[in-house]
Amino acid sequence: MSKTKHIVILVPENVSILDVAGPLDVFTKAKECIRENDPAMDKTYTTHVLSFDSLIQVNTSSGLPIITEGGIESVNYEIDTILVAGNSTLKVIPQSLLDWLNDKTDKIRRMGSICAGAFVLAKAGILNGRRATTHWMVCDKLAKLYPEVKVETDPIFVKDGNVYTSAGISTGMDLSLAMVEEDFGRDMAVAVARRLVLFLKRPGNQSQFSNILNYQSVDYEPIKAIQDWIVDHLDDELTVEMLAEKAMMSPRNFARVFLRETGITPAKYIEKLRLETARRRLEETRLTLDEISTECGVGNADGLRRLFLRHMKTTPSDYRKSFATALA
Repeated sequence: MSKTKHIVILVPENVSILDVAGPLDVFTKAKECIRENDPAMDKTYTTHVLSFDSLIQVNTSSGLPIITEGGIESVNYEIDTILVAGNSTLKVIPQSLLDWLNDKTDKIRRMGSICAGAFVLAKAGILNGRRATTHWMVCDKLAKLYPEVKVETDPIFVKDGNVYTSAGISTGMDLSLAMVEEDFGRDMAVAVARRLVLFLKRPGNQSQFSNILNYQSVDYEPIKAIQDWIVDHLDDELTVEMLAEKAMMSPRNFARVFLRETGITPAKYIEKLRLETARRRLEETRLTLDEISTECGVGNADGLRRLFLRHMKTTPSDYRKSFATALA
């Protein structure tokens, strides 16, 4: 068996350069760390950049070109991992590339996508029946074009079997760090993250962005006023009846208007706002779990734990360990 893990990154024209350079730097820095920490280690990474259509020079969206080794016909080594970088406006994908990816799925250890690279894996049929993600701006497009894919809009990356998909741009680095951890352990992933001055290591279930912002772009003043009031009263027992009374509406009409204006029910909105507030408190303060639970209106630490497990697939304590800001 090969002592080096060959990592292939496939790039289309007009790719975002960070989709390619980010993962490349992660695996390259891992190689440096391996060599420095254990010169006798005989397993490491070798990276390869290939173009979709055998071009040696690929133009990127920023104008800075990438020099590749050519196309898939240049492969004469045992591939460990394939990562497909993306371009959501790509119109034509060579059928030969789709067939090659399909053939490789069950023959290599890992296959993944960076950002809109998920569209390539989906077109090849590799994501059928699998959970997957991509950049939040094109998640709906992916779901519409490929209904057999179980698109998840929130995570920064998703692993389903040996197929990995990541969200927008920089999350390709998070995915690559997770792969380094799989291969060489957490200490190595941490060392690489520190060398790149990255966040220690974000788990895949970290949200791509603050979801609550989606529901706060409201022009209708009565609902906007209620949203502002809720922020200051999260520790109250908030009910539709209470909120409707403050908005001077009937409960039924209030619920209907709130859903129409925000796209979410009052109960779900309050739960998301409580989660978002709890996340910030865990990241930015040393408040106890019970104190945060009380402030956010979820009762106690057990209620907070259930809230995080339901939405974040992690516990408040583990979330704090991963994301807490260093406090004096």
